[in-house]
Amino acid sequence: MRIVIADDAVLLREGLVRLLTESGHQVVAAVGDGDALVAAVVEYRPDVSIVDVRMPPSHTDEGLRAAVEARRLVPRTPILVLSQYVEVSYADDLLATTGGSGGGIGYLLKDRVAAIEEFLDALRRVAAGGTVLDPEVVGQLFARRRRDDPLRELTPREREVLALMAEGRSNTAIARALVVSDGAVEKHVRNIFTKLTLPPDTEQHRRVLAVLTYLRN
Repeated sequence: MRIVIADDAVLLREGLVRLLTESGHQVVAAVGDGDALVAAVVEYRPDVSIVDVRMPPSHTDEGLRAAVEARRLVPRTPILVLSQYVEVSYADDLLATTGGSGGGIGYLLKDRVAAIEEFLDALRRVAAGGTVLDPEVVGQLFARRRRDDPLRELTPREREVLALMAEGRSNTAIARALVVSDGAVEKHVRNIFTKLTLPPDTEQHRRVLAVLTYLRN
């Protein structure tokens, strides 16, 4: 495989170069910052890139932001994030780039990679278009989505009403389906608008916005 490595820790970067070279792969670029990663991906179109999260200048999430940008410029380019940290926001953004376009994505924590062969196998799977995620990464992504879910405040009955709204049913049709009064449905709908913080507008416009929120989640 033709590989790009992006990690500002020189010893780790050179160690990866040696490991991958001895395993029969070609490291086409080994860089230490996000801009250089993007440039290398655009120039070399590697089979897979190995990216650290925290790189210069701020050592926060430059690596992940650069990975997202690389995927934007070179769709489907496989990326394996190898880091000591889980940066949930940009990890979510990176995973979202899989969309319908494919392209392998991986996110492993350095101290959880137990063996070299395990790492090389993960690298091969990502290069082949697969997804490899550390269980800790998965756990934090799910925790964030639960916190950010705008539907979490809805009661089970309100979720039922919203699901029927998404089917295009009127309040009267929803009342018939749930065997409740029209007034009860109207109350549930008002509660849904309030909990989803939909601004006062025409009833139909707010229904559309509520349904879109439901479909996205």
